Amino acid sequence: MTGMIVFGFVLAAVLVGMACVTKARVRAVRQALNPSAPELPDAAFTVGRVVLLGMAGLGVFTTVQLMGASDSVEWSDDELTGAAGQAVTALDGSSRFGDIFGDDSGFDDEYATMIEDEVVEHGGGDAPQHGVDAAPAAANEASDALYTVAASGAKATVCVHVERTRSKGDDYEPPGVAGGSGTVTVPSYEFTVTSRAGDC
Repeated sequence: MTGMIVFGFVLAAVLVGMACVTKARVRAVRQALNPSAPELPDAAFTVGRVVLLGMAGLGVFTTVQLMGASDSVEWSDDELTGAAGQAVTALDGSSRFGDIFGDDSGFDDEYATMIEDEVVEHGGGDAPQHGVDAAPAAANEASDALYTVAASGAKATVCVHVERTRSKGDDYEPPGVAGGSGTVTVPSYEFTVTSRAGDC
């Protein structure tokens, strides 16, 4: 999309340059190429200049609109790093309930979604509401995991480190069927989340 924006401004500049060519220059070129061509009236040059300048103005307007659209569909490096920093601050010290059966098989997807959602939420008004990807490291474990956070349009990446520790004091024990003590304990975990620039 950046190439289209540059092309739009270059095209507008070429059109303005064409509109600035003098009548004498145009007549001299026509005379050299086709000596028998009829003479162009002054009104033709006026109309031509108006058309060329109008097209240049339209091109600049369209390119500026395209720049606005590009900003809403692509992340900048500053937007990503800023949003990732705020996401880490929001997630650090947070807690979640785990699986009562202790099955951590889906933790990578869960953590990745958690990070992606927070980055998008903290992206601000100009940042897109999509396009964030938290790629897990190969050696991740539920208690210690790394994610390389990238976003469409941004060249920068952020490495997010998630550590999970058991927080037994925050466990939830739902009441039993008859209203007495239950037999199920839903484990609670606390997250320590940090980050650094670059891939993990």
